Amino acid sequence: MTNLLEHNRAAWNEEVKKGNQWTIPSSREDIKKAINGRFQIVLTPFKPVPEEWMGDIKGKNILCLASGGGQQGPILAAAGAKVTVFDNSDQQLIRDQDAANEYDLDLKTVQGNMQDLSCFPDLSFDLIIHPVSNCFIDDILPVWKESYRVLKVNGKLLSGFCNPIMYMIDWKKAEKSNRYQLVHAIPYSDLKSLTPKMIRKYVKEKSVFEFGHSLTDQIQGQLDAGFVLTGFYEDKGGDLLDKFTDTFVATNALKMG
Repeated sequence: MTNLLEHNRAAWNEEVKKGNQWTIPSSREDIKKAINGRFQIVLTPFKPVPEEWMGDIKGKNILCLASGGGQQGPILAAAGAKVTVFDNSDQQLIRDQDAANEYDLDLKTVQGNMQDLSCFPDLSFDLIIHPVSNCFIDDILPVWKESYRVLKVNGKLLSGFCNPIMYMIDWKKAEKSNRYQLVHAIPYSDLKSLTPKMIRKYVKEKSVFEFGHSLTDQIQGQLDAGFVLTGFYEDKGGDLLDKFTDTFVATNALKMG
């Protein structure tokens, strides 16, 4: 198999072709609302980010981290922020650049690995928006450390991520029988849990490889990087587990002086 970064880039480029919901840009109506000061974005599937988490974003330097697809970035730029969208998928970034061109937005795109933000100097951003995406990399601790480095003092990192229970379940059996069997330990890796035959199938079909990270890495990882957590909420995912528990988490982390 090619390396993980290259494979998942190609896989997300394929998702753009398929019309995955996270590759469809914000509507013209939502852009117009944002221009007029009324906007919402999500870090998780459904719940909007609370207004108090965002604060006044006009003129602020915002990094949309692993957030390509033309959703969060164009909305924030339309609301008056100076936005940089950073993503592994070049086709996802085209969605953002097309929106920037169409609506004349203060938005630029940078392609790269969310674990390595070395293209940005220290203290570059006032706010980082990091919606659910770290399930596509094998090690998330560098994401927290790099985010802390590039944020200004009193800057914030708003993140969404998966509850690890999502990766413990045999989903094929659950969808067929409506019964939930815990079969995978956390941390989870497609590369370690799938059979060689299934891995070859993923490579051939350009399916995205995923990883289920522990809450220790997701939450304590942010604290170890230097952040102070000041906000938290959970969200549902629109799947079979919704009647039992929320399956997504969002955090508001502050870089204190």
